[in-house]
Amino acid sequence: MNYSTKKLENSQVEMKITVEPSDMEEHLKKAATKLSERTAIKGFRKGKAPFDVVKKELGEMAILQEALESIVQHTFYDAIKKEELETIGMPKIEIEKIAPDNDLVYKATVALLPNVKLPEINNIKVVREVKKVEDKQVDETLDALRGMQAKEVIKEGKAEGTDKLVLDMNMSIDKVPVEGGQSKDHQVYLSEKHYIPGFNEQVKGLKKGDEKEFTLDFPKDHYQKNLAGKKVDINVKVKDVFERQLPEMTDEFAKTLGQESVSKLKELIKNNMLQEAETKADQKVEIEILDKLIDKADFEPIPDVLIDAERQKMFYELKSNLEKQGIPIKQYLEDIKKDEKQLFEDFKQQAEKRAKAALVSRQIAKEKNIHVHDEEIDKEIKMMEEMYKDNPQYLENIKRPEVRDTIAMTIQNKKVMDWLKAKIIEGKELDMGCDHGHDEHKNKDAKDDKQEEKPEEDKK
Repeated sequence: MNYSTKKLENSQVEMKITVEPSDMEEHLKKAATKLSERTAIKGFRKGKAPFDVVKKELGEMAILQEALESIVQHTFYDAIKKEELETIGMPKIEIEKIAPDNDLVYKATVALLPNVKLPEINNIKVVREVKKVEDKQVDETLDALRGMQAKEVIKEGKAEGTDKLVLDMNMSIDKVPVEGGQSKDHQVYLSEKHYIPGFNEQVKGLKKGDEKEFTLDFPKDHYQKNLAGKKVDINVKVKDVFERQLPEMTDEFAKTLGQESVSKLKELIKNNMLQEAETKADQKVEIEILDKLIDKADFEPIPDVLIDAERQKMFYELKSNLEKQGIPIKQYLEDIKKDEKQLFEDFKQQAEKRAKAALVSRQIAKEKNIHVHDEEIDKEIKMMEEMYKDNPQYLENIKRPEVRDTIAMTIQNKKVMDWLKAKIIEGKELDMGCDHGHDEHKNKDAKDDKQEEKPEEDKK
C-alpha cells in the first residue's frame, strides 16, 4: 500500500491511497466466502465453494465489489495510523480506479481534530431538577391500564366520560381538502389525548348519526408540517358510540398485571415514574451542560466532512426511528414536502452543534487525563458478542478496528459527562467513573484543579 497526503482548508486532509493486488488477497477470499453463502453454486454447500470456483461462477468484479468496503476500511485505517493523524468523523471516499488484478486507487477526505479552547469549567453551574410524581399521575396510568382491558358496548346516548366514538372525518383549509386529511372509521377515545389538540372537546356530547363542523388551530410545532400553525376546518359524522366498561380496581385486576395487590401495583408504577423522572432530569442536565460549554468554548473552523458525517448519522437515526413506527422515510418526506437534500440542509445547524459537543468532550478527556483502558473495551465487546451471538455478520463487524475505536469513544464520552456532572451540577456528588491514570482519582478533591496531574499525551 502506498499513499500521499495533502492538507486542505477547514481542518481537513486528503489522502490518495493505492492498494496493490497482493494487499487485497485476504479481503477477496473473505468476500468470495460471503458471496457463496448467499448464492447457490452447483456441487457445493453454501459458503463452502472454493475461491476459484466462486470467481468463475460469479466473476472477479463481483468479488472485488463485495470486498471493496473492507479493503478501504483497513487500508485507510492503516494509513492514518502511520501518519499519526488525529482524525474525527467518517472519511469521504472517492474511488478513482478499480479493476480485477489491478491496483485499487481511491481518495479519502477526512477531518482532522480542530483545536478547542475550553472555558473555565468552575464558572459553569447547572441545577438538576427532578419533577415530582403526583398521585394523580399514578391514577391516570392505572386508568390507562384498565382501559386496555375495557369492554366496549354500543350505546345510544351522547359520548361522554371514557366513551369511544367511531366517525368519518374530513379536513380542509380554505375549502381545499387536506392531503391525507380524510379518515373513515376514525376511532376517538375521550379519555385519551387526540393528536389534534382540542378535537376531543369538539366531539364530546355527540351521538350516533350526529354531524358537526368546527375549526381548530394546529400548533406551530405540530408534527404534520403541512398543517402546523394553520386553521383547519374539520367535518365529522358519528357512526357509533361505545361505552367503555373498565374493570374494577381490585387485587384480582392487579394480579392480571403480575402484582399481588393494588397497593403493590401502584408502588411499581410510581417507582417506574420516579426512575423515568430521574432519567429525564439527567438527560436535560447533560444537554444544558454541553450547551453552556459549546457556547463559551472557542473552536477552530469545523470541517465540512465532520458536519456532513453528523448529518448522515442524524438521517439514519431518523430513518431508524420512523421504521420502528412503521413509517417509511419516503412517506415521511412526502408528508413534510421535502427531499433528502432539503432535509440534510435542515440538519446542518444541529449537526454542527453535535460536532462541537464531540470536540468539547474529547478536549476535556485530553486535558483531564480521562482514559479508556483495553479491559473496559474488551468487557463491552464481550457483552455485545453475547447479545448478538446468533448474528455472524454483527460478530464479524465488531472485529473491525474502527468499531473498537467507536466503542472506546462512547465509553470515554460517558466518563467525561460523569466528570462534568460532578464538577458542574450544584449539590451533586457522583462517583465519576473516570481515571487520571489509575483509580486514585476517586479520593481526589474534584474542586482542586491546581492539584490535578498534568495531562498525558493521548494514545496514538
